[in-house]
Amino acid sequence: MMSYRVDFWLNSVVGLVGGILIPYFMWKAIFGTSTESVIGGYTFAGMLLYYILAVLLGRIIQGPDLVLTLANDIYQGELSRYLLYPAGYAPFKYAQHLGAMVPGLVQVTLFGTIFALLLPIPSDFTVTPASILACIVTVAIGNLLYFLMAYPIQALAFWADNVWSLTVLLRFGVSLLGGLFLPLSLFPEWAQSVLRYSPFPYLFWFPVNTLIDRVPFKEWLAGVTTALAWCVVLALFGRFVWRRGELSYSGVGI
Repeated sequence: MMSYRVDFWLNSVVGLVGGILIPYFMWKAIFGTSTESVIGGYTFAGMLLYYILAVLLGRIIQGPDLVLTLANDIYQGELSRYLLYPAGYAPFKYAQHLGAMVPGLVQVTLFGTIFALLLPIPSDFTVTPASILACIVTVAIGNLLYFLMAYPIQALAFWADNVWSLTVLLRFGVSLLGGLFLPLSLFPEWAQSVLRYSPFPYLFWFPVNTLIDRVPFKEWLAGVTTALAWCVVLALFGRFVWRRGELSYSGVGI
């Protein structure tokens, strides 16, 4: 990942700047034409910081997209060598996924430190050692949850010639319903109630609000329990899809 260092840093900086500037101008226009100083529970400064945190934490939660190589292993017939390993394919790939996150963690730490020094924390935000620790737990669960959501989709490569479009759909869906595009507090009440029982809020919205200490302990505990329950469900579903796919795998490649 560090072989092409200029490309590595350029893509990260451009992606980060784009992910922040677009919401900045959008919400500047919205607050400029609104008579309200607080929208969806956030001031303008708070809204901007929300997007900064969502983008930074999202880099850790989504990881380096190593999960997207699962379909390529099936297409190219490279899965055969993994079947001979003394470890399961999914745990092995997730271990690779975690290892590949190290450069991203360095970037997030660096960018987060720069933003912390340059931007003051809004008065409606609170960051404490307890909220940081709780956020680390939610980010770790969110990372596993995203991997388990993408895993069965990639496993469809056993039957489909191309699953790229499904992966794009997953990315768009989790970004919209997970709080990366918009804070979920802007959604209608009925939508928030439904999403609370889905896996999506625990990818972006929940970790960000945990970090800024907006999630009471009981709600945090309930959210973590819900996210872990979805991890179990998705792991079992992914195992089922993978087992069925192995029966049709020939190892020839393309």
